[in-house]
Formats: sequence, structure tokens, C-alpha cells
Amino acid sequence: MSFMPTSLGCEASTQCEIASSGGVGAFQLYEYLTGISMTPDMIYDVIIVGGSYSGLAAAMALGRASRRVLVIDSKKPCNRQTPHSHNFLTHDGAPPAQIAAIAREQVEQYSTVEFVTGVAIAGAITPHGVRIGIASGRSFDAKKLIFATGIVDEMPDIPGFAECWGISVLHCPYCHGYEVRNENTGILANGDAAFEFATLLSQWTNELTVFTNGASTLSPERSATLERHGIRIDESEIDSLQHIDGHLQTMIFKNGTATTLKALYSRRPFRQHCTIAETLGCELTDQGYLKIDATQQTTIRGIYASGDNTTPMRTVANAVATGTAAGMHVNKELIHEAF
Repeated sequence: MSFMPTSLGCEASTQCEIASSGGVGAFQLYEYLTGISMTPDMIYDVIIVGGSYSGLAAAMALGRASRRVLVIDSKKPCNRQTPHSHNFLTHDGAPPAQIAAIAREQVEQYSTVEFVTGVAIAGAITPHGVRIGIASGRSFDAKKLIFATGIVDEMPDIPGFAECWGISVLHCPYCHGYEVRNENTGILANGDAAFEFATLLSQWTNELTVFTNGASTLSPERSATLERHGIRIDESEIDSLQHIDGHLQTMIFKNGTATTLKALYSRRPFRQHCTIAETLGCELTDQGYLKIDATQQTTIRGIYASGDNTTPMRTVANAVATGTAAGMHVNKELIHEAF
């Protein structure tokens, strides 16, 4: 059996540089270099890579259609540091891990859905569908594939920032803004992005400062508009964030001054948590998300994606909605192919 090129690494710590060449399949090359046999255990209807909200929602939809499904989960969701999830009906304010645990328990009631804990490290197109290998050396085949793998936010080189991420350093006012409304709030941004973010956040607080972390690139007109609305602009370079268990206390500047803050908003650059989809040929949007159509299918037929890896709408509700849609559309495709 000949395999198409592969990707290795849904976790940064396990990424390798292996590519197929000279007609040698990627899995054969992996077996040669590592000595680990990657013979598939069985062929599933669908493999879902990612077992958080979106992956679980897809698994439930497929389980209710009596599809044989395998969910591969590394148990490292991107919001694992966030203490509470908001804006999700029936679970507003619940810890994210609690929501996921309830979802997992409910999905496990469907006997055709199986779970394996592991990091997906390799993927290939096969004559019957797809093959996914995990770090333990096992591999699994399926007719269809769903990536519900999320993204990785890239942290700036500011001590304390990463420790506060998702707790008091925030990306979304709809998810967290109510809890810090009317508090002394900062925005780490510059230029047009700073203006747009400040405009949005003005709904939640009047105590708002844009920290450009260096010379401002805001236009004079936009700077004047912010100032007219009482939104300050601070060009001081940031040294560090002081916090208590991730709860922001003080922003320290390199010039020796400091300011107290309750919350700091920042929209971070990101990368795909799993690169397998890309090396299987799935295209990305200009923003870096997996490109999908109205059915959640990527640019490669039979490969779908859902959740944070496909959209800037990073909410639990959206992850569940897109995961459910992906599961339903995959099932529909399998039905049509059988007729």
C-alpha cells in the first residue's frame, strides 16, 4: 500500500521532520526510522482528532447515527488554564473541565464510539480513506476524518503574561467581559487593531487604556477619537506583569513606572495545534484557520474540521455547534456513498 505525504506532530514537543520521498510512504519511513510498527487495528467510519467540546459534539452526532467512531484525545485543551466558561447556555460560569467531563460521560454512552488517549503524530491518505498514527506506535484507519484540534496562542516575551492567560489576560469580552466590567482594564495592541478592540471594549468599562508597548502606530485621527471617548494611550514599553495565581495586579514598565490593572485584553497570533491537516493538503485561510465549506469539509474531500481551528469565534457554544454540524455532514456523506 502506498501512502501520501504525512505530518508528524499535534503537540509541539513531539514534532519531527519526516517527509516521504522517492516513492517511499511516510508511514513506512516512520517505521524505518523509529522501529515502531504502525499496523492499523481496524477501520472505523470516522476518526476524530481532538476530544474537547467540538470533537465530543461531533462524536455524539455520529454515535447517535450508530457510526463506528474513534476519538483521539491528547487531553490538552487550549482553555485548560481558564477557571470558568461563560456565554454557554445551561453551563454559564462552569469550569471548562467540568463541561468537558459531562460531555465525555454522555458520549461514552454510545457503544459505537471509542476513545484513545494519545498524541496524533502522523497522517496519510489511503485507498479506503485516511490513516492516523499516535505517539505510542498504534495507528488507526477510517473512511472519514474530522480535525477538532484547536489552535495554540503564541505568547509575547513578557514575564507573567502566559501565567495570566485565560484568567485575567483575556481575548474575548463576550466570554469574560462581564466579570471585569467597570474595572481598570488594559488593551495590549497597536494601530488599527487597537482602535477596533478599544471601540468594542468601551461597552464593558470606562476605565480603559491602550498599551502600545512602544511607539503608537495609531493615526492622529483615531488617537483623537479614543481620547475624546476617555480612552488613554500609553506608549511605555512593558517589562512584566505582576499577578497572584494568574490574577493580574500590576503592569510594570521598563522606565520604572507601574500601573494597576484588573484585566488586560490581547488578541494573540496563533498557529494550528495540529499540522497533520495541512500536510495532507488541507488549505488554510489568510488568517491561518483551516479552510472549510458550509458542511465543515476542508479542501480535501473526506476530511472535515470544526471548532477553534476553523474560526475566530472562539466560544464553547460555537465549538459545540460546528462539531455537531461536522458529525452530521460526515454521516450524510457516508450514507450517500453507500447508495
